[in-house]
Amino acid sequence: MKKRINVGVWIGLIFLVSNVNAAPIEHKFKSPSFSGINQSSHYLTIENQETSRKDAIKQELKDLQEQLERDAENTTLAKFIRNVESRIYSTLSRQIVDSMFGENPSDSGEFNIEGTGISYVTDGDSVVLTVTDENGNVTTITIPLGDFGI
Repeated sequence: MKKRINVGVWIGLIFLVSNVNAAPIEHKFKSPSFSGINQSSHYLTIENQETSRKDAIKQELKDLQEQLERDAENTTLAKFIRNVESRIYSTLSRQIVDSMFGENPSDSGEFNIEGTGISYVTDGDSVVLTVTDENGNVTTITIPLGDFGI
């Protein structure tokens, strides 16, 4: 029995003294948000995706607003109003030209259109047309009468 105990002790010592090989256990997270490896590029990717989406939404809203404005301008009523305004301005400009250069021209005249003052004076050789806008800026145009065959 003593021999069995000695053999058992020797076998136990062999297992205790034997060469042990081990490697450290390394745990790596799969998500870069947890590990810190490539974390900044991960954050930049997320930020770029969010920014791109926000920009796309803003562009969609802008495009929709522009489409609504175009649709409002192209209604039958809007076209009719533009046509009437065009004809009124055409008739008004014809009357002004007739009063300046017509059969019986007047020597001077003044009128106001939507805050813009327009006046003219004829001295026999030329017509001086003065346009004053809403801000007080003055534009003067001198039209010689003889050069245009008027």
